[in-house]
Amino acid sequence: MRLLQDQPHLLETIYKASQTLLWPFRRWLKPGGWVEGFFITAEKLGKGILFDCRMCGQCVLHETGMTCPMTCPKNLRNGPCGGVRPDGHCEVIPEMPCVWVQAWERSRNMPIYGSEILKVLPPLNRQLEGTSAWLNDLAGISQKLPAGWSG
Repeated sequence: MRLLQDQPHLLETIYKASQTLLWPFRRWLKPGGWVEGFFITAEKLGKGILFDCRMCGQCVLHETGMTCPMTCPKNLRNGPCGGVRPDGHCEVIPEMPCVWVQAWERSRNMPIYGSEILKVLPPLNRQLEGTSAWLNDLAGISQKLPAGWSG
């Protein structure tokens, strides 16, 4: 899977195409609806295998170099913690490359969404964990900011 992960332009193209194909059907693709079970299963299998998806319900892969920030041992959604080792590895798990070093490097090969890595992401809404990120995105739920967050 690493070979595919290191092809962020291909992955962002697939993401954009999927988003474009699903958008017209958003009225019927609602969280809690009959299709949610299908989407959750598909996300667990597809994104789980490819990105080690943690089913946060607010997927930001396209904003983080097609690299899941939830795989960071500290669950940081806005860049490295400051403990990145000189060799680019994680301070918590020294044999693991820093998720954010990978995200930064991969984002540089993404002409559509590559600049999104510069955005400050809102905190994760833990109430969405285990739900379908695709359905949450189509419904606009994943973009809602928590109370008190000005972005």
